[in-house]
Amino acid sequence: MTKKKLTTIFLIFVLCGIFGFIYEMLFYRIDLGYFVKRGSTFGPWIPIYGFGALLIYFIAGKFKNKPILVFLVSLVVSGLLELISGFILLKAFHLRLWNYYEEILNFGNIGGFVCLRSILTFGLFGLLLIYLITPLIEKIILKDKKNILFIISLLLTIIFILDNIIFWIIIKA
Repeated sequence: MTKKKLTTIFLIFVLCGIFGFIYEMLFYRIDLGYFVKRGSTFGPWIPIYGFGALLIYFIAGKFKNKPILVFLVSLVVSGLLELISGFILLKAFHLRLWNYYEEILNFGNIGGFVCLRSILTFGLFGLLLIYLITPLIEKIILKDKKNILFIISLLLTIIFILDNIIFWIIIKA
């Protein structure tokens, strides 16, 4: 895999984790009427958004010429990721990081892990990722002749991963 491809992957992972953090902060500001720090890590990112974005990038990205299919694949992939992750976190670790039963607009709720609003939103985010964010990242990377973005994206990814490792160490303690 080339440095440019790795840089794209690292940046999608980190930027979408940050995007998810911002999205949730704004959503809960609307839902609760005040800001709540979302996510389980110390940094301003939420890991499931980074992983979800990579799944969308690799799976839905194959259908780039068919926007409706990108939307539907993004919706299904994200919904399954959210449902399976939430279920495993609850059953294996007795940890519930989100609960759609407690939120507004939670129609079609399945066990508090996924709801219609969430998967529709993730379907739209998939379109945003495939048609706006990824091309923008790739365009910027092409201009980076000294691989500075590779180093920055690698460092951010390492910090992101270490932040998650620290979270899991604290949970186990």
